Amino acid sequence: MTMTLTTGDNRPGEQIRLWPGIAAAAIQWLLRLGVPVVSPENAILGLLAAIAFSVVILVWWLFFSRAPWMERVAAVVLMIAAAGITYPFLHPSISTGMMNRMFWLHVSPALTLALVAWAVLSRSLSGRLRYVTMAIAILMGGGIFAALRTEGVTGDGMSQLTWRWAKDPEQRLLASAPSDPPRSEPAKEVPVEPAREAAVLKPDAVAIPSPPKPEVAPVIPAVAEWPGFRGPNRDGVVTGVRIHTGWSASRPAELWRRKVGPGWSSIAVAGDFFYTQEQRGEFEVVVCHQLATGEPVWVHRDKARFWESNAGAGPRGTPTIHNGRVYTFGGTGILNALDAATGARVWTRNAAKEIGVATPGWGFTSSPLVVDDALIVAVSGRVAAYDLATGKPRWTGPKIGGSYSSPHLFTLAGVPQVVMLSGNGATSFAPADGKILWQHSWEGATILQPTLAGEDSLLISTSDMMGSLGIRRLAIAKGPDGWTAKEVWTSAGLKPYFNDMVVHGGFAYGFDGSILSCIDLADGKRKWKGGRYGHGQMLLLKDQDLLLILSEEGELALVAATPGAFTEIARMPAIEGKTWNHPVLARDVLLVRNGEEMVAFRLTPAGT
Repeated sequence: MTMTLTTGDNRPGEQIRLWPGIAAAAIQWLLRLGVPVVSPENAILGLLAAIAFSVVILVWWLFFSRAPWMERVAAVVLMIAAAGITYPFLHPSISTGMMNRMFWLHVSPALTLALVAWAVLSRSLSGRLRYVTMAIAILMGGGIFAALRTEGVTGDGMSQLTWRWAKDPEQRLLASAPSDPPRSEPAKEVPVEPAREAAVLKPDAVAIPSPPKPEVAPVIPAVAEWPGFRGPNRDGVVTGVRIHTGWSASRPAELWRRKVGPGWSSIAVAGDFFYTQEQRGEFEVVVCHQLATGEPVWVHRDKARFWESNAGAGPRGTPTIHNGRVYTFGGTGILNALDAATGARVWTRNAAKEIGVATPGWGFTSSPLVVDDALIVAVSGRVAAYDLATGKPRWTGPKIGGSYSSPHLFTLAGVPQVVMLSGNGATSFAPADGKILWQHSWEGATILQPTLAGEDSLLISTSDMMGSLGIRRLAIAKGPDGWTAKEVWTSAGLKPYFNDMVVHGGFAYGFDGSILSCIDLADGKRKWKGGRYGHGQMLLLKDQDLLLILSEEGELALVAATPGAFTEIARMPAIEGKTWNHPVLARDVLLVRNGEEMVAFRLTPAGT
């Protein structure tokens, strides 16, 4: 397609060559929109391809379009001006998203599309009107971003854009002003240190009425059946349960469904009660609920709010229940010990302030770990221990590199030890005094838990900005010369990013990007890959050779935990919204939640 112009500094009768720009724009947006649909795990490549074609379009416009030189230069200047003018008016979720790169990654395809669209639609115009319409088109191409915000990114890195004025789920929840359970009272003898504010975005706070306290406090068993993050051993393994798998004929019964505030906390269960963390406006809260009904029993509030654009607001860590207490670690670094029956504060520390570390980009994410009479947490590249009874500091380990993982207790070579994955690799600490037993170097960004892969053997992982780099098997030994942690193999056959894996029968099962995968622990070679569940989470029902998957889109699925082939047994919708939280199975009750709602299902026992 060409057009004839007789204005400006081009020669009379010379034609503008449009077809290369049209073709480039068509390919640009085909890749931008098509790649996430065809191959979600490569969605970021579609965005990068769109940016590359922005360069192609600019090259066409400047050197091969035959447009008047004044128009060529004016268009480029207007693009730069449009981006610069728009930037100060961006919503914070756009300006800070994707590590401050979101706007710049998205604006160039939009601006170049606006240029091509203008060139085509203005071909019958001439003179000053062409410049006016050019300015309008390009300024609209950049300015549209001032009318948008993002609700975060998906696990594949795609921005969840929406209109700026649309209320998010938290704002809708606060506007509904639900009645809350009794507020717990802080222990008067323990001063509360204010948390450093980490948020730049705060929905309006809503005063929530508190009904009278119950006359009789709930009875909490001394031993919790699901005491915290990923279960009793932090490995996502469920034993003693076999479930009916014929969901196509008879789905699990929904017991209840409730709206919740944002947060990526999972759930801890003790007897007839469960505990989780969420954000409610300017308050970070810990809530105790009845397992049977979902009704809240008590709520503990700290005036603190963590927010960042990619994952949104709210605490990331999961409560830990031990001997009648609930231990929580919030997104801004507040460490609490609460009475599990009433929510009354036993003690509190501001771990971030005491250790002298800044809030990391994704917030504090550690779930507290109880080892003997100590409570151990990861605090932005440090591991710290506190007295379980009083909260007094016990020890603080050296800097080991940033991490979004949690401390994990193992017995290796006959010695109990706390293993922590971090930016430098894997580090083992003696629980009593924090002495380093061994270290293994593998630099990157760590989010997952280390996983036991056999006697004195661990699986570890690390990632970079593009996702997981794979997993590595270590052999841990203690000899006359001390500890060793040797690499057995490193595999790219399973590349979990922030989705923990499980081990069963000599094989590891997890997410290779957004696709489920199985590898052999003997050599790390892949056995199969199949099933798209986004960046979800999973449980292993060990007695039944069964994986229970909670997908990123909120679906539940059952997959055979066998190495022969990928076999999906059942699938059903469960929950609305982006779901990164770990599911929990306590007896026959399955609990799932995300940053918008939580649901309980009763799973029918096998054979009934």
